Amino acid sequence: MGLFDKLKQALTKTREAITDKLAAVFKPGRKLDKVLLQELEDVLLSADVGLETTEHLIAQLQEAGRKAGPEADADSLLRQEVVKLLKEAEGTPPPPGNPHVVLIVGVNGTGKTTSIGKLGKYLTTQGKSVMFAAADTFRAAAVDQLQIWGQRSNITVIAGESNGDSAAVAVDALQAAQSRGVEVLLVDTAGRLHNKSNLMQELEKVSRVLNKRSSGAPHEVLLVLDATTGQNGLNQAREFTRTAGVTGLILTKIDGTAKGGVALAIARTMSIPIRYVGFGEALDDFDVFDAEKFAQSLLGERAEATA
Repeated sequence: MGLFDKLKQALTKTREAITDKLAAVFKPGRKLDKVLLQELEDVLLSADVGLETTEHLIAQLQEAGRKAGPEADADSLLRQEVVKLLKEAEGTPPPPGNPHVVLIVGVNGTGKTTSIGKLGKYLTTQGKSVMFAAADTFRAAAVDQLQIWGQRSNITVIAGESNGDSAAVAVDALQAAQSRGVEVLLVDTAGRLHNKSNLMQELEKVSRVLNKRSSGAPHEVLLVLDATTGQNGLNQAREFTRTAGVTGLILTKIDGTAKGGVALAIARTMSIPIRYVGFGEALDDFDVFDAEKFAQSLLGERAEATA
């Protein structure tokens, strides 16, 4: 199964939650009127697109409908607007560092460590040499889990003592990556400390000591966001963006929710790109975010036919 087919499969729950409803809204011969738009609003909200983003899409659809005239194909216009919106969430990778240091942040339970394992595997398939830093020293299971992922992908893991200084682990890993000529260093970080303030201070410390030893590091800060939390996850994203300098998102667990529409809310309300999407349990259930592929997978067959 190719990655596009896996993505379609992963979004099955969201697609099944909205495709039948969309088919009812877009019955042949229906006009793009207030009644249709109200029904469409209800469908989008049920997929956790969010009120602000739903209102934006409805307004864009109304404008596109006015330009297209009375015979406008509302279904096709909606799909065009969804792709246009998701395009805003596509981002270009930053210039590479030497090594390229990527800080992975997020609260516990979002799939953070698993995402590091999958991202590491993905990068090796792109011909990159990768190293992991197990800097989430406050959760022993995180270190063990990352070492398992490292074994699966033949990626070296630099770890320290349990409850030790996570910044020291990050620096040790950076020095090891530099001495061995590794191209990408992925740094796992704590997802939970005694309180939110402590967590953010710890993340700031890790970034600061890395930057002292490698100009521009960390070159990326990727926030892992659990799609099953829907709109609630956006609050996490805003908090981490303010305090941890997040440059991109990894959207995980899209296969376990009917709330995949949250990607539209992210595209509309966040000023940072979705870099990757994670789904399933396999090592290669991971891909670069692609707006058109995501829209096709989200909205079903009509999108595939018109993309």
